[in-house]
Amino acid sequence: MLKQRVITALVLLAILLPALFYPDPLPFSVVVLVLMTAGAWEWGRMHGLGQAGASALGAACLLLCGLSWYLGWLEQPLTRLWLIGGSLWVLVAAALLRAGVGAWGRVPLALRLAGGVLALWLAWLAVLQAHRMGVNFLLSVLLLVWVADIFAYFAGRAFGLKFTRNKLAPSISPGKSWEGVWGGMAGVLVLAAVWVLADRQLGATLPSFYSLLLRQGLWFLVLAVVFMGAMSVVGDLVESLVKRSVGVKDSSALLPGHGGVLDRIDALLPTLPLAMMLSSFVNP
Repeated sequence: MLKQRVITALVLLAILLPALFYPDPLPFSVVVLVLMTAGAWEWGRMHGLGQAGASALGAACLLLCGLSWYLGWLEQPLTRLWLIGGSLWVLVAAALLRAGVGAWGRVPLALRLAGGVLALWLAWLAVLQAHRMGVNFLLSVLLLVWVADIFAYFAGRAFGLKFTRNKLAPSISPGKSWEGVWGGMAGVLVLAAVWVLADRQLGATLPSFYSLLLRQGLWFLVLAVVFMGAMSVVGDLVESLVKRSVGVKDSSALLPGHGGVLDRIDALLPTLPLAMMLSSFVNP
């Protein structure tokens, strides 16, 4: 299993990194488009659609992204879209987590399918606009999610249930603890501080997510980073809730050793649009 995970990770990096740093944004846009289309296919399969139905859902996501690309949305300011999309993520996710695993099956299938495609489309738009703001900006957002996850894992292993009696969401993700969440929050705050200092020392011409937020003051940076770290946890919990409801362990087996595409990007689905929303408050 470990060998599979390493090989898959190396292959993904060999594809993503050259596309990420290539001067023309086209290769990166296409790679992300393929991933989001695969995610939509997984979403259909998770919800009981056959091969044809899941493929049609993937094609719908591909068409929606392609239409947005054709209309020039990647180069346009989408402040209202980020505000609406970010707000919906917060409100809908809160309602789902409050209602619990059983509530997901009571949502009409058409609404569940459409919601998944729209979430993937919104994340696709967000990641490509973030890429156009600069690799420094995009990496600072991606690393926030990964650092939150890594710090949460090790803090949970070291301190889980030592300061609290209850786990974070035992019916959804039994392995997560509040201590892990606090560790993740500490991790992203350290990351933000280090990145801001690095931007200043290296004289970065294109700001990172953190340097951009700092323009509104230190208080705004701290609140925004903690909020983003919390929403990365929410994204992971929402996917776990859906998988428990539909009775699957992984979203698919597309990525050997890692599960599916959705298993790898679940925390990014809410955080990418929210990063664009917060940035638009500072840099309309």
